[in-house]
Amino acid sequence: MADVKENSKAAFNQQAATYDNDIKGQHARSLYPVILKKLSEIPYHTALDLGCGTGEIMKFILQQDKDKSLYGIDLSEKMLEVAREKLKNHANLILGDSEQLPFSDSFFDVVYCNDSFHHYPAPDKVLSEVYRVLKPGGTFVMCDCWQPAIGRVIMNFYMKHSKEGDVKIYSEHEIRELFSGHFSKIIWKRIGNTSCMACGIK
Repeated sequence: MADVKENSKAAFNQQAATYDNDIKGQHARSLYPVILKKLSEIPYHTALDLGCGTGEIMKFILQQDKDKSLYGIDLSEKMLEVAREKLKNHANLILGDSEQLPFSDSFFDVVYCNDSFHHYPAPDKVLSEVYRVLKPGGTFVMCDCWQPAIGRVIMNFYMKHSKEGDVKIYSEHEIRELFSGHFSKIIWKRIGNTSCMACGIK
């Protein structure tokens, strides 16, 4: 488990300088409009970006509403350096692990996670933490990779040997099972051929 996290950190530290423009960040960038649209439909003031990377989603949110109170957490020091340069003092950026969120209970209106859920070696632990830091009635929004059954089997076989900290691509059923241990009103939606969005309410 520690190896997976170290691999993720090393890979994203290496990718940070070019992530906003090159092919490594392409899948994440393709989901920005999806997650931003979903967030625009939810009334919130405080939000946590789980695996915030270069802070691009927070930048877009603040362009629409500079009064939002935004927090981001990431394992990668280099990603956070890029985010800090971009966001200045307009968001609270923390180096840390999504399995141990350094926030008090019921702190956030919204937690969102874009294209990093498949890197989590202990997804249930992450979801427990998300649930803890969300206010009652708060929303968790997750966008991530998706593949049909055969593609998923192939990808997951290769992910076992990933040097970039990839862990698993989940089926709709698996996501619903994971979410249902913590959240209610679960929504799962396929996005194009390679992505999905899932939401749950505390």
